[in-house]
Amino acid sequence: MKQLITLTLFLLTLTAFAQKPCEYSVNVNDSIGSYKVTNEYLISEKNFGGNSSYVFFSLAQTDGLPTLNLQLIQKSKDFIKANCFDKNSRVFLQLQNGKVVTLMHINQENCGTLIRDSGFDNRVNTGIFMFVKDNYEELKKSPITMMRIKYLTDTEDYIVKSEITSEMNGKIYNPDTYFIQNIRCVE
Repeated sequence: MKQLITLTLFLLTLTAFAQKPCEYSVNVNDSIGSYKVTNEYLISEKNFGGNSSYVFFSLAQTDGLPTLNLQLIQKSKDFIKANCFDKNSRVFLQLQNGKVVTLMHINQENCGTLIRDSGFDNRVNTGIFMFVKDNYEELKKSPITMMRIKYLTDTEDYIVKSEITSEMNGKIYNPDTYFIQNIRCVE
């Protein structure tokens, strides 16, 4: 009986800490090189007064170089100002262990696209950020507590929650452990 209880506890522990397999929206290997991108993952969702804002992450690897794809989607009946990414844009991630990880934007200016749909303005902006080698390993060990996005002319802060139930699709997300769970998929 003791052996059965021990075996059951072992299997439950193993199941609880098992990592899920990597899921890719793109996974290409050819004579030119390799490119893979993980599925988009909700990091922040804000809905207030008819305005909605969503931040999604996906990780990419291009010929062995990992990058973070950040997508910001905004929806409003009012005018939405453009927050542009440029060579000086950064993503700062405050970790639970007190360290700050900085990601640098590639040298490509992007102010997103404005799409008009049934009385709403929708702005979609995507930035590609490179990891700095010094802090890369920290992302595997510690959850994220805060995120700061530095745009060309503005800075925006986000509290990164341990769990979000999305109003958009009803799914449950765990944004604070995004890198702990997914960074291995682009190494």
